[in-house]
Amino acid sequence: MTVFLRTTRLALLSFLVIGAAPQQAVPNAEMPRATPTPAATTDADAAIISRSAWLYKGSDITPDPAWHFGTLKNGVRYAVRKNGVPPGQISVRVRMDVGSLMEADSERGYAHLIEHLTFRGSEYVADGEAKRVWQRMGTTFGSDTNAQTTPTQTVYKLDLPSATEAGIDESLKILSGMVAKPNITPVALNAERPAVLAEQREAPGPQVRLSNAVQATFFAGQPLADRSPIGHIKELEAATADTVRVFHDRWYRPERAVVIVAGDFAPEQIETMIARHFGTWKGVGTAPADPDFGQPDPKQTATKAVVEPSIPALIQFAIVRPWHYNDDTILFNQKRLADFVALAVINRRLETRARTGGSYLQAGVRLDDPSRSANVTSISILPVGTAWAPALRDVRAVIADAQASAPTKLEIERELSEQRVQFKTLVDTYRAEAGSKEADDMVQALDIRETTTAPYVIQKVFADAEKKGFFAPDKILASTKRVFQGTMRALISTPAAEAGIEASLATALKADVKGLAGKRTTQANVTFAKLPKVGPPATIVSNTPIREFDMQEYNLSNGVRVLVYPTTSEDSRVYVRVRFGGGDTALPADRETAAWAADGTLTAGGIGTLKQGDIEALVQGRRIGLDFGIDDDAFVYNALTSPADLTDQLRLIGAAITAPGWDPAPVNRTRVAALAGYAAFESSPTGVLSRDLERLLHDGDPRWGTPSLKAIEATTPAAFRALWEPLLKTGPVEVMVFGDIKADVAIAAVQKTLGAIPPRAAPTDFVPPPVRFPAHNTTPMVLTHNGPENQAAAVIAWPTGGGVAGATESRRLDVLAAIFSDRLFDRLRSQAGASYSPNVSSSWPTGLPSGGRMLAIGQVAPENLPLFFKLSREIAAELVAKPIDDDELKRTIGPMQQSIMRQSTGNQFWMNQLDGAVYDPARIEALKRLYSDISNMTAAELQETAAKYLRPDRDWTLQVVPASAPKK
Repeated sequence: MTVFLRTTRLALLSFLVIGAAPQQAVPNAEMPRATPTPAATTDADAAIISRSAWLYKGSDITPDPAWHFGTLKNGVRYAVRKNGVPPGQISVRVRMDVGSLMEADSERGYAHLIEHLTFRGSEYVADGEAKRVWQRMGTTFGSDTNAQTTPTQTVYKLDLPSATEAGIDESLKILSGMVAKPNITPVALNAERPAVLAEQREAPGPQVRLSNAVQATFFAGQPLADRSPIGHIKELEAATADTVRVFHDRWYRPERAVVIVAGDFAPEQIETMIARHFGTWKGVGTAPADPDFGQPDPKQTATKAVVEPSIPALIQFAIVRPWHYNDDTILFNQKRLADFVALAVINRRLETRARTGGSYLQAGVRLDDPSRSANVTSISILPVGTAWAPALRDVRAVIADAQASAPTKLEIERELSEQRVQFKTLVDTYRAEAGSKEADDMVQALDIRETTTAPYVIQKVFADAEKKGFFAPDKILASTKRVFQGTMRALISTPAAEAGIEASLATALKADVKGLAGKRTTQANVTFAKLPKVGPPATIVSNTPIREFDMQEYNLSNGVRVLVYPTTSEDSRVYVRVRFGGGDTALPADRETAAWAADGTLTAGGIGTLKQGDIEALVQGRRIGLDFGIDDDAFVYNALTSPADLTDQLRLIGAAITAPGWDPAPVNRTRVAALAGYAAFESSPTGVLSRDLERLLHDGDPRWGTPSLKAIEATTPAAFRALWEPLLKTGPVEVMVFGDIKADVAIAAVQKTLGAIPPRAAPTDFVPPPVRFPAHNTTPMVLTHNGPENQAAAVIAWPTGGGVAGATESRRLDVLAAIFSDRLFDRLRSQAGASYSPNVSSSWPTGLPSGGRMLAIGQVAPENLPLFFKLSREIAAELVAKPIDDDELKRTIGPMQQSIMRQSTGNQFWMNQLDGAVYDPARIEALKRLYSDISNMTAAELQETAAKYLRPDRDWTLQVVPASAPKK
């Protein structure tokens, strides 16, 4: 598979790298190639005590033969496999079986704190140098190198691009030192503790409080009730290097470690490296017993109410049962599949009822095993307004009805058809599955104490369950009854306090709802013949090959232009994108409109006489989607389909554009949901920024950003249709078909679908208003939030440009933004500990002549707002005054080169780069220069670009502060 993928992309990748400067070659290429001596290999092999497939112990599921398993003498386990997606990359995960549930009360937050300290420095990496070490290997910090702590595990992640033997070996060596011997010293702890406290401070307060309340209610009497990985401020501030080291030594032991590697390298060689670097690790002291996660206690309080003014009324209740380990057998999985089908039937009934404008906006049920602490059936309800009692009654009535009588065979078949297409898709696209996903799937399997295997095995287990009658109506009824048995726990959150609400909730949960569900609805059978008719197929006016990229450009007789990229790099996947009209630029610039509601509402509004449920039935069991969005310069329909479904996929998009259904119910539902959630924007600095920043950066232009409350309230079905009906008739139309499809088949499908719609062209008399940037301000604009008093946010932005003609300059700005972000991270987080995740980004809209910006954002405590602006301006001035040194430039450009190489192995990369190219050939020329622009960049050019744009007389600043002053 790996060889094939590299072959099919050879022309594209080689074309992209033309002109790359030798001095900017991939950093890994400069590393000496490791050549283990025979003695070293022998020693490594001697460290492996077993190569048995430990993951499948007690399971009768067929193992995935691609995985190589083993256990070292010290207890470290490993799982390694070959995977060439993307070519040249390996994905490493080191999973430690330690999380916040292993903490004593006095240690809350320690597992996560150790994660931070481990990345800061360890046996083979000096303090504060870990990020730079990985960057020199071509990785992007945060995406390629990261870690995560949960209640049950800590996982260290590395995606190493263009991995050489020396790079892999060095990486595994570093990772072994990170988990075995991190630098837990007073200096390191005191340096990193502020960053951990900043991470905790920056979390959105109301959402965190609600999540904590749910945990405390659902798992009352169990450790999980109060074991958020972020910990408690009191214990984090009291932590010493000695106490943290004791926790590390207790739980970070070789027998609790699993090393997972999936990538484009020989598994046998990686096994040897793992053994060499992890085989000498020895645990400190006696191994502790696994902690007891407890069981649900029926004696605990069953109902709880909280008040969160910025969160809409919300009911969450659960039926909790003890969690028990089960061998991951075929029978166990088939029973669980039946449970999932039972809940899918209920979820569809709940959604159908919500669409008709009932008492709730959303409701759903799910089955889960949270942190191996309980087996939980959870139910979430978002009522309309604050009338929670009718919503709870109606949802309980649907569930009670499902427990009273079996679903119909037709209902079950609808859910099974969805499962079939999902399993078939997994099988069909298995060769294109990324190594990072396979490594993550292995981590997930370990965490839930189950297995992972090849998709065809899962498909066979499902098919066998069908054959044996696991999904018969009586079996689904039995599953439904079983998953709703257990101990009831419930929490209600309301915007305002209600007297006696907990007692009212308890009473409502016991009320008899038998017979209140009403008559079950039946979805009629629908075929594509029900779609509006189209005209005769278009003819091909011209056909132009784009030889550099193995693509074909077609002009059709109805004016539609098509770009086809036939490639087998992603098996059985065909990406479809249809762009038309003017996007944001076509919207009114002098007033707010109903444009904001289009995402989801347009497709939910139906097609012709078909409602949303009809369309879902139409595509049942098929890989057909319909996703609408708005770009700066076009309206867009996106879909991921299969070769067999391409024609009908295109037909559905064509019908959506030409004959929308205008069902008023989705518009009303969207408006009510937006109004319900609007207060949440005020609850944190990030909420305020997500609401206001984009519009402010466009100098108040209503075409961009979140609508005002007044605009949402004014969005009626009539207003929505009045705006969108003419916009959906605009042109020009561009169709992109990229994937596992022959060019002649793809263009034939377009000809008889989108080629059959009436001609449409771009308006000739419309000139969109210019895109503006706010004027320079000497003091920051001030906005306020209603969240915690220790939260604030700061923004500084500089205007840049737009348009494809400036593509080379936009890439220089991308590099500058990466360097700027790296420096700000170091100074604001690593050194000052003032912010957990400051970020700098560059935006350069290709489809607009202007509107770009360089943007720096940081969440800080209010007292550190001046520090953020000071550091940001200092870094901007440095980039103008002083050339970037060679090491920093290589550490920045290397990961960007690798990112291009990796992304270019997927079809979406090419599709995103070539948006609008059939109408603007300059975009094709710009893509040809992408890799060389990045690779040939010099420090002098970057300094010149910084001087042009990072001008102190043009920046614009904003700060978001607490509405009430901090208490003294």
